[in-house]
Amino acid sequence: MANTPLRFGILGCANIARAFVHDVAPSPQVQVVAVASRDADKAAAFAADFKLPRHHGSYQALLDDPGLDAIYLPLPNSLHAEWAIRAAQAGKHVLCEKPMALDRAEAQAMFDAARHHGVMLLEAFPYWFQPQTGDLLRLLAEGAIGQVRSVQASFGFMLPNPAGNIRMDPALGGGALLDAGSYPLSLIRLVMGCAPQQVWGHARWAESGVDIATAATLLYADGRMAQLSCAMDGGGHRQALIVGTDGVLETEYLNHTAVRVGGHPQGYLPSQMRLRRGPGMRTPFEPVSSPVGSGFRFAAEAFAAKVMAGDHAALARAAEASLDNAHTLAAIARSARLGQAVAL
Repeated sequence: MANTPLRFGILGCANIARAFVHDVAPSPQVQVVAVASRDADKAAAFAADFKLPRHHGSYQALLDDPGLDAIYLPLPNSLHAEWAIRAAQAGKHVLCEKPMALDRAEAQAMFDAARHHGVMLLEAFPYWFQPQTGDLLRLLAEGAIGQVRSVQASFGFMLPNPAGNIRMDPALGGGALLDAGSYPLSLIRLVMGCAPQQVWGHARWAESGVDIATAATLLYADGRMAQLSCAMDGGGHRQALIVGTDGVLETEYLNHTAVRVGGHPQGYLPSQMRLRRGPGMRTPFEPVSSPVGSGFRFAAEAFAAKVMAGDHAALARAAEASLDNAHTLAAIARSARLGQAVAL
């Protein structure tokens, strides 16, 4: 397979699936060849829109398609574990939308199934694969801001027409923490390199029972701290502040990026990142420029490269982070429900 594209099938026809197929279409390294829906007509219409060779009227039929190497899984959060495991049993690699699962036990079962059946499973945070994120990690590794002492990360948006939206349904794994909070938590885990020792969460609850907004403090065994916030009832925001002993880094860590404001067909914007070297307040920030593009394409191509190379070690490191994130998200939710700190 080294010189052929990784052939993807898409489980579901949600808007995010449409965006994924659109953005990866120009890639020589991945190829979307099929889509499935529980509504056969919907699958046929999706395939026609994107000129896909095949479509299926059930998810299992897609998994049984011998012409696929991998599955992109953008189903509701509550369905990730079931269909990632079924895909692994069918011998398909899985690129799974965030959050990986509802808790660590589900995530562990997913990775166990992938390992048992000899396939690769990766959680798809598009910003993870942005060149900007690579530059951020490089700067931290070089000691550009000294030793990291704290991280503050947030992500939120105003949910349009919440009535009937799956994000408001607790049975489908809805709520701000899983939908939006998984992003800042993943960035915190990326920077800190491990899970926290203790969390304390606070939430504002919707009538449906999901959290409409959550904030949490994360405490680490070595004394470092982090703060997370997420919301589905406020203006769009996505920022992170990383504070070190000898400087700070600020980033928007966007999923998809463009060179300039305006003119991009999908409305992608520049993702700002800036660096202040030194502990003083009078040192000016310097902008950090990175290559831009679709996080969907960056993620799919990175996944394809690891699959083609059989790089199980890289996927194992990503799996460790995903397991930590699933465990931490569940602990924050429990803390918010109990009104007290929870140890991991």
